[in-house]
Amino acid sequence: MMEFILVFTLAILLGWPLSKYLAAVMRGAPMGGDRLFAWIENPIYRLLGTDPGRGMSWRGYAAAFLVSNLVLGAIVWLILMTQAWLPLNPNDAPNMSWDLALHTAVSFLTNTNQQHYSGQAQLSYLAHLTGIVTLQVITPMMGLALVVATLRGLFGGRAPRTAGAGDDRAVDVGNFWADVIRPTLRFFLPLALIWTVLLTSQGVPATLAGGPVVRPLDTLVSMQEQKIPLGPVAPMVAVKQLGTNGGGWFGPNSAAPLENPTPFSNLLETLALLLIPVTLVLMVGRFTGRRRFGALVFGCMLVMSLMSSGAAVWSEGFSATSSDIALMEGKEVRFGAGPSALWASLTTQTSNGSVNAMHDSLAPLTGLVTISDMLINAIWGGIGSGLQQFLVYLMLAVFLAGLMTGRTPELFGRKIEAREVKLLAVLVLLQPLALLVMSAITLAVPALTGNSNPGFHGISQVFYEYTSAFANNGSGFEGLGDNTLWWNLTCVLLLILGRYPYLVLPLMIAASLAAKRRTPDSAGSLQVETPTFGLTLIAVIAILTLLQFMPVLVLGPVADHLALIAP
Repeated sequence: MMEFILVFTLAILLGWPLSKYLAAVMRGAPMGGDRLFAWIENPIYRLLGTDPGRGMSWRGYAAAFLVSNLVLGAIVWLILMTQAWLPLNPNDAPNMSWDLALHTAVSFLTNTNQQHYSGQAQLSYLAHLTGIVTLQVITPMMGLALVVATLRGLFGGRAPRTAGAGDDRAVDVGNFWADVIRPTLRFFLPLALIWTVLLTSQGVPATLAGGPVVRPLDTLVSMQEQKIPLGPVAPMVAVKQLGTNGGGWFGPNSAAPLENPTPFSNLLETLALLLIPVTLVLMVGRFTGRRRFGALVFGCMLVMSLMSSGAAVWSEGFSATSSDIALMEGKEVRFGAGPSALWASLTTQTSNGSVNAMHDSLAPLTGLVTISDMLINAIWGGIGSGLQQFLVYLMLAVFLAGLMTGRTPELFGRKIEAREVKLLAVLVLLQPLALLVMSAITLAVPALTGNSNPGFHGISQVFYEYTSAFANNGSGFEGLGDNTLWWNLTCVLLLILGRYPYLVLPLMIAASLAAKRRTPDSAGSLQVETPTFGLTLIAVIAILTLLQFMPVLVLGPVADHLALIAP
């Protein structure tokens, strides 16, 4: 309980001043380090052929985002398939198969970091540093850029590019390249450097040398030797935790002692899960100039986060006293069940996906909590993407509240009409269609798909894997044998469907609203910056994301729990 309170308290206390700084970075406000950073940034802008002061329409912004992702994904895919022939491979990692390389590239490109491989055995140092870590730095900043552009559209943070009321092409949502480069260099990398130093001080490896060869005690008689895999682990762990990435250097992720050696490193890594997502939410009020709206977003997310974290910690404790389950199975004995449950909840709330315990070994009700967090995908969420998903829920709640009160739904003086509602409907329906159809096919044809567990837990394993991919989370019930052609390719499909529509379509909606004539508030206007609307919004989130999945949740984790506690 002390760690529970400490993590949330530190995240808010550190996030408050960081949010002021981040808001200034994203506004492009004059800053003390402009001369230093300009020396680094300007050559990059010239190389890209862009003027950071020139804005883009939502179409240009989205095109820059999608094209850059396509190019980066292709480069990383090729590196993974040829890493055995490239330098910086002291552990002799082999080339990846095309399907595993494709899944890995798309997984890290979508800020998911779902791993169907073990990093210490199947990736070279070059692949880690130039492919994996590069995407772990850039992709969260791309998510940040998209949500900032959406906020500009909703709140009119930039002047129209050209005259033309009603034309969303006239709405200036900012410059994509500036929105990615500025926070990467001025915010994320300095913070990651601080975390790297702190983790290195706790014994997390940071070396380019190959690991030592040792003779384990249990094989002394046969004289067998074992190579201990090391590498530049600390920088990757800092980036994966702070960037809501989650992909670890070692297969067991932060349950591995070399990746998470001490209680203090565990606290640092748990805090890093929350720090930037909380900072981003606290930034909303400063960036938009609407402090009450920022308080609404923060209050809703905090309430849902505390409920989820409390339920996960309680579930692990309940399992210890209500049945004969071996509570510590699959959990790191240095940390215990409580910190493992807290991490499991926070990593699925923030779309991070890193673990310090095996989620397959969590109590079934704790697994229910983690799946629910990913289905919601807006309790903090990934950097940018979580807030983007929250804005979708916000607009849906405004639309439903307007229907219930008999008024035309409007948000901040602009009417939500047929075009916006149709786009919102696509985002609402895409999740259940993708998850339920793929889960049904996989469970119906186990000979093809290779589901490893036929019981109630097998349903949870399959649904968790696809939910994790769609939510761009990356954690998994690792009893599942997922490095197969079926799993690699189907997860690639869900990784793409769960990332790009949910970042681009809200931007499109915001630009459409920004192009409309604004009407002044009146007595009949819906006030969204109130506790009443906040409770309505939380109820809408629960109904849309949990009740529609109730049958599969009952057949999976709920039935698994009832079977385990049955006399």
